[in-house]
Amino acid sequence: MVDIDSRTARTYARKASDERPLRGYATVMGVFAAAAGTVAAVARLTGRRLPERPSVGDVALLAVATHKVSRLITKDAITSPLRAPFTEFEGAAGEAELNESPRGHGARHAIGELLTCPFCTGVWVAGGLGAGLVLAPRLTRFGMGVATAVAASDFLHLAYDVAKRAANGPS
Repeated sequence: MVDIDSRTARTYARKASDERPLRGYATVMGVFAAAAGTVAAVARLTGRRLPERPSVGDVALLAVATHKVSRLITKDAITSPLRAPFTEFEGAAGEAELNESPRGHGARHAIGELLTCPFCTGVWVAGGLGAGLVLAPRLTRFGMGVATAVAASDFLHLAYDVAKRAANGPS
C-alpha cells in the first residue's frame, strides 16, 4: 500500500475546490487490487482459464451491461439507500436518476466519490463481470443479457417520449 503523509496530501490538494482524500483513494485501489488478485487465485486454483480472445458478442454485452449496472449503482433512486452512508442528496437528474455528492472525509469520502461516479464504478462493474465470465460464464452472460435488455428498454422509453413530444408539437 502507498504511504501518503499529511503534508503530501495537503500539497497535492492545495488547488482543489474540495477534499482530495488520497489515503482513501489508496485504500479503495488496494481493495480493487486485492479483489482482482483473489479472483485470479481462485481461477488458477479451480483450473479456469482466460479465453484466448473475448468474443465480439461478449465484449458488446459487457460494454452495455457495464454501462447499465454502473448507472444503476450510481444514479438510480432505488439504490440510493446503498449510497446514503457515503453521499448527500443534491436533486433529481433526468429520468429516474439522482445527483448526489460524496460526504465525510478519508475513505468515506473516497467511497462516496466512487458511488456517485458512473465512470469510476464502471471499472469495478467491468472487473466483476469480467471475473464472472471466467468463474461462472453462463450465469454471467445471462446477467449481462438481462442488464443489456434493461438498457435497451430504457433507451426505448426515452425514444418513445421524444417521439410523443415531437408528434404533439411544441408545448
